[in-house]
Amino acid sequence: MKLYNTQTKQIEDIKPLDPPTVSVYTCGPTVYDYPHVGNWFTFVRYDLLIRSLKLAGLTPKWVMNITDVGHLVSDADDGEDKLEKGARREGKTAWDVAKFYGDYFQDALKRLNISQPGYLTKATEHIQEQIELVILLQNKGFTYTIDDGVYFDTAKFPQYGDFAQLDLDEQQAGARVTYNQQKRNPTDFALWKFSPAGQQRDMEWDSPFPAPDGQARKGFPGWHLECSAMAMKYLGETIDIHSGGIDHIPVHHTNEIAQSQAATGKPFSQYWMHANHISIEGEKISKSLGNGITLEDIEAKGYSLEVFRLHVLESHYRSQSKFSWDSLEAAKNRLHALQAFADLRFQASTDAEPHGADYFADKQQEMTAAIKDDLSTPEALRILSQVVDQAGQTKLTFEDASHLEVFIDFVDSALGLSLGKRQAISIEQQKLVTERDAARADKDWSESDRLRDLLQEQGISLRDTGLGALWSHIDSPI
Repeated sequence: MKLYNTQTKQIEDIKPLDPPTVSVYTCGPTVYDYPHVGNWFTFVRYDLLIRSLKLAGLTPKWVMNITDVGHLVSDADDGEDKLEKGARREGKTAWDVAKFYGDYFQDALKRLNISQPGYLTKATEHIQEQIELVILLQNKGFTYTIDDGVYFDTAKFPQYGDFAQLDLDEQQAGARVTYNQQKRNPTDFALWKFSPAGQQRDMEWDSPFPAPDGQARKGFPGWHLECSAMAMKYLGETIDIHSGGIDHIPVHHTNEIAQSQAATGKPFSQYWMHANHISIEGEKISKSLGNGITLEDIEAKGYSLEVFRLHVLESHYRSQSKFSWDSLEAAKNRLHALQAFADLRFQASTDAEPHGADYFADKQQEMTAAIKDDLSTPEALRILSQVVDQAGQTKLTFEDASHLEVFIDFVDSALGLSLGKRQAISIEQQKLVTERDAARADKDWSESDRLRDLLQEQGISLRDTGLGALWSHIDSPI
């Protein structure tokens, strides 16, 4: 399997350290609000990575974190923790907010048919591991303490800007003046933040890190720290694949690399996969712009989440994709065509022309090759549409219907579209289809129309062919 590696800027063959196991760490959500469609585009693409690794014969060991503390409202080390902000907005505790949106996220994974990570780890449940990582970095001389916390000294890690190709001299010259002028370098980042003096946070812990005045102060971990601590706990000091959004490259992932490799002296990840931005009407998705569309907004417009998933797969993960209601409508029509195609396996005929024993197997191989080539779902869907156009216009032989069953199982496994969960129509409905075929043969158009309308009312659409009508559920029954 091939994947574009952000670190080398090349498409490379995936060669796990301990095959067939492939270790994967994914940056998960900060659970302070409902995720928007841009977030869900990215999580569907993480799922695609996991499905593709399995398709390539590998066994993913997948860790995804849930950030329930430590993520400040900006990438800088100032401002308010997003969980505290969510708590203030909703009049709840930060713990209540984290539980509500954390539970929502896990439920939404299932609704979108996203694979369940082997480990879905919370930052608040790994405080000790994060403290131990800071202590290790302290002992190796990579940290310093200022009034608001313990910081990583990026000047002591010469490779700091390599991953994101940062111009550190330019950053130094253009550093803006902030309230915190104690940082040695603009790129230095907080490993552990002290709770503000005289304030009690919802989420704070004792630590062995005294403030500069020597007083013990409660505090909380920096956002970047959790990913390194949890990735190394569950996957080892060097992991195979680290995935995240493209916006993580210049700060979050750069900081992860610095603190991890400073601690271990080893490469943190062999491969880095990054999903690109999503825009709506040419604008970046932002709640302040009022375009932070949620899954519930999509459903309220009458679209299933299966339609949304297909829409995500229609663009490549490295492209700057666009979301619009028009494109979602097109994906809905495309999904209906795929569903009607899947329904053909219930409608075999002895009069059908065979496609041949190898037809579906060959198309499966073509789709597999596309997906294993840097997750090229647009190409895989093009091949799938070709199959629908060629084999989906009339009834299949019983042998072809059996091959289609296997092919649909493959499509579901690779793309997560759940086509195989569709059901045959009832015996009574099949009897109505047969009666309508007879009415058409007798040119009894009135009776033919009546039966069509009756089936339509029951959610069954018909398409007439030379071998009789093909039926399909109007909407997916799952």
